[in-house]
Amino acid sequence: MQSEFKHISIMPDEVIEYLNIKPDGIYVDGTLGGGGHAFLVAGRLSGQGRLIGIDQDGDAIRAAGERLADYRDRVEIVRDNYSSMRKILEDRSIDRVDGILLDLGVSSWQLDQGQRGFSYREDAPLDMRMDQRQDLTAADIVNDYSETDLFHVIRNYGEDPFAKNIAKHIVRARAEKPVETTGQLADIIKASIPAKVRKGGGHPAKRTFQALRIEVNQELEVLKSNLEDMVDLLNDGGRMCVITFHSLEDRIVKKTFRACENPCICPPEFPVCTCGKVSKGRVLTRKPVLPDPNELEENSRARSAKLRVFERRMI
Repeated sequence: MQSEFKHISIMPDEVIEYLNIKPDGIYVDGTLGGGGHAFLVAGRLSGQGRLIGIDQDGDAIRAAGERLADYRDRVEIVRDNYSSMRKILEDRSIDRVDGILLDLGVSSWQLDQGQRGFSYREDAPLDMRMDQRQDLTAADIVNDYSETDLFHVIRNYGEDPFAKNIAKHIVRARAEKPVETTGQLADIIKASIPAKVRKGGGHPAKRTFQALRIEVNQELEVLKSNLEDMVDLLNDGGRMCVITFHSLEDRIVKKTFRACENPCICPPEFPVCTCGKVSKGRVLTRKPVLPDPNELEENSRARSAKLRVFERRMI
């Protein structure tokens, strides 16, 4: 029996303030989760307003449906990846929206559910799929990727300085028997990192588990490939809020938002722009918005969260 889907929404007040909600507007929550942010958005919409919530996790869909039941007149929930946002809107004859929210990463509930395999703190099957309809699991990556590919995944997505040694230990261990559980993998990682290093810096498996989760769900590729397109879906004055939880995500959002604000690729010495690229709006957060001390006290998982906001402006 599964526990109730619980997830504490990150920076809810800041998100609502930056979305600048119009009561009759159309909004999209591309990472619906348990519906925490969506509940706050829906409560500020009139009967003419509309909220479309997207999530690929079946448990999240069920939980959000219950949480948003009182707003069913203005909320529609879709099980999909936010990469399909344009098609989802086109299917509903919607050209543009007034606000988009992405709260990236893994939810508190997903981490706490042992059988989902996201956490290194419980022994469970190596899964890590956010959409359990897909085939590829973390176990497939750990057991089937070459040592070189494992090294690249762990180094690039986990930024672990011991990536090479971890990959080598995984390959050596799986030659004896398949690595099928989070406990097995955590032990392998622990054995591949020097004891003096393990004393500080958190759990030794943290970075590798992050890397595997990103690879399983193609999180960075999906973000990088779709972020600018989502900006294009905004109405004039519409805003996009993105909450990230690690430097790789934040870097993509920061770079994309800056490029949307200033897309000119002309050499600096050119007196006037000749490339013809036009600004799509402005970044409202020169520095990322961080959770305040009170929120951090109540929710330690908000510690690494950063909020960046872009406002669409059409010339």
